[in-house]
Parts: sequence; C-alpha cells; structure tokens
Amino acid sequence: MKMIVAIIQPHRLEEVKEALYAAEVNLITVSEVLGHGRQGGNTEVYRGNRENGNLLRKIRLEIGVNEDYVEKTIEAIIRGARTGDVGDGKIFVYDLAECVRIRTGERGGEAIG
Repeated sequence: MKMIVAIIQPHRLEEVKEALYAAEVNLITVSEVLGHGRQGGNTEVYRGNRENGNLLRKIRLEIGVNEDYVEKTIEAIIRGARTGDVGDGKIFVYDLAECVRIRTGERGGEAIG
C-alpha cells in the first residue's frame, strides 16, 4: 500500500479529478494549503487575479492506493495537473503501513477499496 500526496495548482483540480476518475481512482482527500517551491512565491495569476507574496494557494491531494494503482494514479495526476509552467506541483509517494476502515474494521488493501 502507498500514500500518494500531490501538491497542485488550484485551477487544475477539476482536470486532476477527471483524470483520476478515468483511471478508476475514486477515493481522494483534498485540502487547501499554502506554500511555494523553487519559484519562491513569485507572482502568479489565479482566476484572473495576480497574487503576490511568499506563500501561494495550492491544493493538496492525499490518495491511499494498493500497489497495482500507484503508477496509474501518478500518471493521472500528471495528466490533469501539467501545464508546463513553473509551479505545476509535486507528487510524493510514501509507504503506507496500515489502513483500517472504521465502519467494518477491515485492514490493509481491502480497507483502501
């Protein structure tokens, strides 16, 4: 099992969700976060507004997947998030030690879905 964490541009969320659903990845957690990468928080345009400052709005996706879904999840995120511009984001893949479905008590890969 793996935990995939992606930081993407807010305006690419719908495209990423569509790509994930097309790849049969339906279980995601989405959070609004602040941060910056190598661009150092330089000015960006978001929904027609210029944003200045050190920390920029980003979206954090967290997706727990079984091993056979890791690559298709990564590829879907890239397909939906890539614009070719600085600040498209990053994907991190962590080992997931355990997953427990609270409702049923299932554990491991079965609990992920």
